[in-house]
Amino acid sequence: MRVGFVGIGTMGRPMAANIVKGGHELTALDAEYSRAASFAAEHGARSARHPAELAAVECVITMLPDGAAVREAYLRPDGLGAALKPGTLCIDMSSSDPTGTRELGRELAARRLTLIDAPVSGAVARARTGTLTIMIGGDDPAAIERAKPVLACMGDRLFETGSLGCGHALKALNNFVAAAGFTAVAEALLVGRRFGLDPAKMVEVLNVSTGRNFHTESVMLEHVIGGKFASGFALGLLAKDVRTAAELAAQVRLDAPLTRLVSERWALAREQLGPARDNTEAILSWDVSTGPEGVKQS
Repeated sequence: MRVGFVGIGTMGRPMAANIVKGGHELTALDAEYSRAASFAAEHGARSARHPAELAAVECVITMLPDGAAVREAYLRPDGLGAALKPGTLCIDMSSSDPTGTRELGRELAARRLTLIDAPVSGAVARARTGTLTIMIGGDDPAAIERAKPVLACMGDRLFETGSLGCGHALKALNNFVAAAGFTAVAEALLVGRRFGLDPAKMVEVLNVSTGRNFHTESVMLEHVIGGKFASGFALGLLAKDVRTAAELAAQVRLDAPLTRLVSERWALAREQLGPARDNTEAILSWDVSTGPEGVKQS
């Protein structure tokens, strides 16, 4: 397929590279043209300065910071919505608001453009290897089938989750569960350390006990106790996803107090540390006595 890829950032760059490796003809577009140009030079792709240069593509993928950026990319006067020919397949792989995705889908449908959402899980490491988990939402089964050969270049676990917006909803809820797990482990380590426990020993025990989870197995020893803080996922992005999950609970009229509390904790970390910090650094904002090297062993 002729593919336009919008957003050559930390995740977008390796994802787009795998599309090229899959044999598709790719044109890269980014707000900073130098990123698109360097990507094109490295991977044998094309680069574009303006959305109008994507007029001939069959499929456009957006990998942008949030749904507001995606909406702006499509609906501004000189944006993708005006440039793309009718029938173009639009795939939003950003972490967007699911309700906003449905609204955008209706607006693009009026322009005869088909939107599906296909957010990802797996971070930069799996983006590089093309082994992301991809959650697909859409109202047009034929469009989803058209998308799968391109999506399969980037992920080896493709899940059809339901109607348009369901992929983004599941992504936000997954990240809420992940954030809740990190929050629980972080608080346990902080309490245990103050009582006199060795955080590394705590993680060792958690990993062979019922408290074992993704963070005890893959995050805490290296990034928190070890002070690396380099998981590759920004604190601000995770805080945004958890907020989206909390807002979704409110929209469906479910009282979800844990979702609200976890959202508040991550909002606090973002405000105190800044959105660009690694998400594993959130623990630093939850204990003012924690130094810059993280939760040290006793």
